[in-house]
Amino acid sequence: MNLANKLTVLRIFLIPVFMIFLLNEIPYGKSIAAGIFIIAAITDILDGHFARKRNEITNLGRFMDPLADKLLVSAALISLVQMGKLSSWIVVIIIGREFTISILRAVAATEGRVIAASWWGKAKTIFQIIAIISLLINNFPFSYINFPFDTIMIWIAVIFTIVSGVDYIIINIDILK
Repeated sequence: MNLANKLTVLRIFLIPVFMIFLLNEIPYGKSIAAGIFIIAAITDILDGHFARKRNEITNLGRFMDPLADKLLVSAALISLVQMGKLSSWIVVIIIGREFTISILRAVAATEGRVIAASWWGKAKTIFQIIAIISLLINNFPFSYINFPFDTIMIWIAVIFTIVSGVDYIIINIDILK
């Protein structure tokens, strides 16, 4: 197993550890959970970088990397709903988009086509991660000046989620015919 795939597997293993610290009454647990989430998000950047740089892109990596991303983001969003920090309708939109595009990619794969990540999709992921981190750290440091950075980031993430989903569908509509 190459380094990129090891980082992807590490990200998957970090998810339950993240949730244990986030959802249980452990001293400094929320801060530790935020740190674990940030580390997991960094592995997402690094695995793609190493796979391309070392020319080690594998079918396992093509499958596992987006799955790991979706699991990490979904676990964080669902946990934030449980904690009362996020409305469930936002999570339904984000996870619903992920299911929809995953199905579209699966249908494309049956026809031998690969739907590559678009700029919109990459921006969506970045804003989702920023929004989740800002919610995990209670809008620090912006809470000191009463600036709703976390709320703004979640709205931007929702907008990019919707726009990227529509973009994927429009560009690949022929797959659904």
